[in-house]
Amino acid sequence: MRRILVVALVLALPLAAWAETKTITLPPDSAYGALKPGPGREVTERACRSCHASDYIVMQPRGDAKQWLAVVTKMIKVFGANISPEDQKAIVEYLSRAYAP
Repeated sequence: MRRILVVALVLALPLAAWAETKTITLPPDSAYGALKPGPGREVTERACRSCHASDYIVMQPRGDAKQWLAVVTKMIKVFGANISPEDQKAIVEYLSRAYAP
Protein backbone atom coordinates (compact mmCIF):
# COMPACT_ATOMS: atom_id res chain seq x y z
CA MET A 1 0.00 0.00 0.00
CA ARG A 2 2.82 2.39 0.84
CA ARG A 3 4.46 1.67 -2.51
CA ILE A 4 1.24 2.57 -4.33
CA LEU A 5 1.06 5.87 -2.46
CA VAL A 6 4.66 6.70 -3.37
CA VAL A 7 4.06 5.87 -7.03
CA ALA A 8 0.88 7.97 -7.08
CA LEU A 9 2.72 10.89 -5.50
CA VAL A 10 5.56 10.65 -8.01
CA LEU A 11 3.10 10.57 -10.89
CA ALA A 12 1.17 13.54 -9.50
CA LEU A 13 4.21 15.83 -9.14
CA PRO A 14 4.44 16.76 -12.85
CA LEU A 15 0.73 17.64 -12.83
CA ALA A 16 1.22 19.95 -9.84
CA ALA A 17 4.15 21.68 -11.55
CA TRP A 18 2.13 22.06 -14.77
CA ALA A 19 -0.80 23.63 -12.89
CA GLU A 20 1.45 26.19 -11.17
CA THR A 21 0.69 29.79 -12.06
CA LYS A 22 3.28 31.32 -14.36
CA THR A 23 4.04 35.03 -14.44
CA ILE A 24 5.98 37.13 -16.89
CA THR A 25 7.76 40.30 -15.90
CA LEU A 26 8.18 42.60 -18.87
CA PRO A 27 11.19 44.89 -19.01
CA PRO A 28 10.47 48.53 -18.36
CA ASP A 29 9.74 50.67 -21.38
CA SER A 30 12.60 52.72 -22.66
CA ALA A 31 12.18 56.46 -23.10
CA TYR A 32 11.68 55.66 -26.79
CA GLY A 33 8.86 53.27 -25.99
CA ALA A 34 6.72 55.45 -23.73
CA LEU A 35 3.30 55.91 -25.31
CA LYS A 36 2.25 59.43 -26.18
CA PRO A 37 -0.31 61.02 -23.86
CA GLY A 38 -3.91 61.20 -24.99
CA PRO A 39 -7.39 59.70 -24.56
CA GLY A 40 -7.16 55.92 -24.73
CA ARG A 41 -3.54 55.67 -23.61
CA GLU A 42 -4.41 53.88 -20.36
CA VAL A 43 -6.56 51.20 -22.00
CA THR A 44 -3.89 50.74 -24.68
CA GLU A 45 -1.16 50.29 -22.10
CA ARG A 46 -3.26 47.89 -20.04
CA ALA A 47 -4.30 45.74 -22.99
CA CYS A 48 -1.11 45.75 -25.03
CA ARG A 49 1.46 45.58 -22.23
CA SER A 50 -0.08 42.36 -20.98
CA CYS A 51 1.82 40.70 -23.86
CA HIS A 52 4.63 43.04 -24.93
CA ALA A 53 6.44 46.25 -24.12
CA SER A 54 5.09 49.45 -25.58
CA ASP A 55 8.37 49.76 -27.52
CA TYR A 56 6.77 47.30 -29.91
CA ILE A 57 3.88 49.70 -30.56
CA VAL A 58 6.05 52.78 -30.95
CA MET A 59 8.29 51.03 -33.50
CA GLN A 60 5.37 50.09 -35.78
CA PRO A 61 4.87 51.98 -39.04
CA ARG A 62 2.50 54.89 -38.58
CA GLY A 63 -0.99 54.30 -39.89
CA ASP A 64 -4.57 55.42 -40.10
CA ALA A 65 -7.51 53.84 -38.28
CA LYS A 66 -7.86 51.10 -40.92
CA GLN A 67 -4.23 50.03 -40.50
CA TRP A 68 -4.39 50.09 -36.67
CA LEU A 69 -7.68 48.18 -36.71
CA ALA A 70 -5.97 45.45 -38.74
CA VAL A 71 -3.08 45.30 -36.24
CA VAL A 72 -5.33 45.15 -33.18
CA THR A 73 -7.62 42.59 -34.84
CA LYS A 74 -4.59 40.42 -35.59
CA MET A 75 -3.54 40.61 -31.95
CA ILE A 76 -6.99 39.43 -30.90
CA LYS A 77 -7.64 36.73 -33.53
CA VAL A 78 -4.14 35.39 -34.15
CA PHE A 79 -2.39 35.92 -30.84
CA GLY A 80 -5.39 35.62 -28.52
CA ALA A 81 -5.27 39.07 -26.92
CA ASN A 82 -8.12 39.42 -24.45
CA ILE A 83 -9.50 42.76 -25.65
CA SER A 84 -13.19 43.64 -25.53
CA PRO A 85 -14.85 45.30 -28.53
CA GLU A 86 -15.11 48.56 -26.54
CA ASP A 87 -11.41 48.48 -25.66
CA GLN A 88 -10.53 47.58 -29.24
CA LYS A 89 -12.35 50.69 -30.44
CA ALA A 90 -10.62 52.91 -27.86
CA ILE A 91 -7.21 51.44 -28.72
CA VAL A 92 -7.67 51.93 -32.46
CA GLU A 93 -8.87 55.51 -31.93
CA TYR A 94 -5.88 56.27 -29.68
CA LEU A 95 -3.31 54.70 -31.99
CA SER A 96 -4.72 56.33 -35.12
CA ARG A 97 -4.51 59.73 -33.41
CA ALA A 98 -1.19 59.34 -31.60
CA TYR A 99 0.62 57.33 -34.30
CA ALA A 100 -0.87 58.62 -37.53
CA PRO A 101 1.17 58.82 -40.73
